[in-house]
Amino acid sequence: MCLWVDLMEKDLGYRKIQCTGRGAYIVSLPKDWVEKIGMEKGSELAFKLLDEAKMILIPRKVLESKGEVVEKFRLREYLVTVKTGEDPQMVCRKIKALYLIGADIIKVHIKNESEFAMYNTAIGNLIKNALLGSEIIETTFNDITIQILVNHPTFSVEKAIRRMATIVLLASEKLSESLANMDEEAFRSIKEICSDANRLNLYVIRQLKYGIVRNLYKEMGLKSPKEFILYRMIAQNIKDIAENIGKVVDTFETFKSLIHKQILFLKETFDEEAYSQIYNFTFSAHKMFEESVKALFKRDYEQADKIICQLEPLMRLEDELLILLLSKKMDPNLSLLLRLVFDNARRIIDYSQDIAELTLNLTVEEAVETLAA
Repeated sequence: MCLWVDLMEKDLGYRKIQCTGRGAYIVSLPKDWVEKIGMEKGSELAFKLLDEAKMILIPRKVLESKGEVVEKFRLREYLVTVKTGEDPQMVCRKIKALYLIGADIIKVHIKNESEFAMYNTAIGNLIKNALLGSEIIETTFNDITIQILVNHPTFSVEKAIRRMATIVLLASEKLSESLANMDEEAFRSIKEICSDANRLNLYVIRQLKYGIVRNLYKEMGLKSPKEFILYRMIAQNIKDIAENIGKVVDTFETFKSLIHKQILFLKETFDEEAYSQIYNFTFSAHKMFEESVKALFKRDYEQADKIICQLEPLMRLEDELLILLLSKKMDPNLSLLLRLVFDNARRIIDYSQDIAELTLNLTVEEAVETLAA
């Protein structure tokens, strides 16, 4: 341990930062230091931030010798025992809960071998549709072993939320476009996008819980622990948008089915003026949402404040659209479908305001001066 202290006191000079072809930054380590510590190719270093401008590198074996690495690097493994006749969805909910609390490996033991296929199908669908970064790595006649392979350094919370925002707006755009022709292929595509948003939301929850338990806010690129709550709220907002879009698509599909079965008859097509105005309103909502997310991750107080100022003209436009819809003598069923798309755009505007206000709360101390006590 004296060797470690002596080395920490030495000035090892300056080294240039280089950039790889993939955009990653690297710096070489002093050869003498590496050899004296007893490291080689493949050895691991822990990175610890001291403050905004200082970082220390500690060989993993040094932390292990002090007993500090055991909890941080140990894989969290769990065993789920499935009783005979147990509802597969109950098993899936248990697996999802373990995923959310940060499990690395989940082994599912099925007591009744004859029921294995039923549980294997349910668990496979869960992993495919909900648990980002999870894979079944081993199966036997009674056991299914799941490993969660993705972690926060490779796919950060910020990247996950940005991706959620992007695909939710894509789903909303497709929703507006599908209104004109009620295309079933478009409906399936929208539902898949909404499912992807839900998977990302579960991943964000998992990573935030992981960071909270281990106090890793700096390692996760956050400035303070309070940002865990902020990102959780934003991810939930985006998930709510996706869920609403999914419900609207369900309604569209119901209408399509009723028309196909000749239970419902539409007397006319969509009014072009009303459809065009709602489409433009949706475009404005998307733009506002994009700007609110940009302001959040840029920590831009002024831009977030400007977004909130844009609400008043959008509210006037909303009133004008409602009057337009009421003035049109449309088939009530068509009017309902238009209103669903309009309400979806209005919901996006509401969540844009929420994100902008959260950004104000996050960055207000950076936008003003702190008076000495």
